[in-house]
Amino acid sequence: MEYYVYILSNKTNSVLYVGVTNNLVKRVFEHKSKVIEGFTKKYNINKLIYYEITTDIYSAITREKQIKSWNRKRKIDLIATTNPDFKELDIV
Repeated sequence: MEYYVYILSNKTNSVLYVGVTNNLVKRVFEHKSKVIEGFTKKYNINKLIYYEITTDIYSAITREKQIKSWNRKRKIDLIATTNPDFKELDIV
């Protein structure tokens, strides 16, 4: 099984959200459809801008917590390593 640590943003990239899932396509769809109450729905966060893949759930959870603890600049620097223009990523 694969696990994904991901970062979503809103249209203007003013808000970042870090999450973990075992089904990235489904989870992004849920965010886009606003079927989940909470932070991402409230702030219209639905643009996938970064993700990592691992086969170990404990590593994924640890990585999610690590990234969440970072300040905004460090998160932006991480995103910029693979997506410097903050374009919405396609997932298959």
